[in-house]
Amino acid sequence: MSKKFNLTPLFSLVLLGLSVWAISNQLGEYNYRDAIASVTAIPKNRLSLSICLTALGYLVMVGYDILGFRYTKYSLHLNKVAFVNFISSAFSNTIGFALLTGSAIRYRFYASWGVPKIAIAQIIAFTNFTFWLGMLAVAGFVFVINPLPIPPQLHLPFTTVRPVGVIFLVLLVIYLTACIFIKQPLIIKNHEFRLPNFNTAIAQIITSSFDWLIAAAVLYVILPTNTAVSFIDFLGIYLLAMFAGVVSNVPGGLGIFETVILLILSSKIPAPAILASMLAYRGIYYFLPLLLAATLLSIFSIIQKTYPLGKSG
Repeated sequence: MSKKFNLTPLFSLVLLGLSVWAISNQLGEYNYRDAIASVTAIPKNRLSLSICLTALGYLVMVGYDILGFRYTKYSLHLNKVAFVNFISSAFSNTIGFALLTGSAIRYRFYASWGVPKIAIAQIIAFTNFTFWLGMLAVAGFVFVINPLPIPPQLHLPFTTVRPVGVIFLVLLVIYLTACIFIKQPLIIKNHEFRLPNFNTAIAQIITSSFDWLIAAAVLYVILPTNTAVSFIDFLGIYLLAMFAGVVSNVPGGLGIFETVILLILSSKIPAPAILASMLAYRGIYYFLPLLLAATLLSIFSIIQKTYPLGKSG
């Protein structure tokens, strides 16, 4: 029997290696002391604002699971939904592979609380799809009204992101149209999928769009204060970098995200200052929530072993 090899991990490693090379190339004329000095130069009030925006962003993400339960017409206490969403979001954002990490966490908790397996599967699919709807909406509008030139180093078949924005908006319109007119369940590989109603679809787009906007703001507020880059300009750069990081399958987009931002912003902001802001961003938006989530998960496990919880919602 022939063996099938999964090339995805190898491809991700190659992308990560290329990203490390590109970053080192951009920072070749600087030393690590420049980056450290840039990190310590970030004003404390901006770091505090970034932390507050991160908290707001993770609060908005709870809406993914709330909408997911509304879609499945199954109820669970809001505290439990918020807890599971935060844990799964913190782990999947940092580690990557959201379909594996976040899904496993959701399944473990929701199943233990009596949520049917089919409902859990629908919620997982719904939340992951909602995440992408925000990207389509925000990036679609930003790429069309404020097209960002694409660095030649990325070797893409177009010079600006406008064509990508048009494609994103078309996909969004198709989805909304389908939610209006397709009432019958779709059968895909013997699995039944039911589109949400129009109001739920709009709620998906709004919730995810706020998620993306806040995430970009977390990094924007800790960029050097003397930068001439407006938020709308930076938003396009951020979305392109995040899109590249997510589709790369590299955990957390590590390296890919930084490479795209460095390539585009290094002509306007010194590379060490950009790197310092991104290091602070990763610490605030990824590792701080991950540390909190891991702590909460440990406490919950201890409490559950000591005082087993029932399955009621």
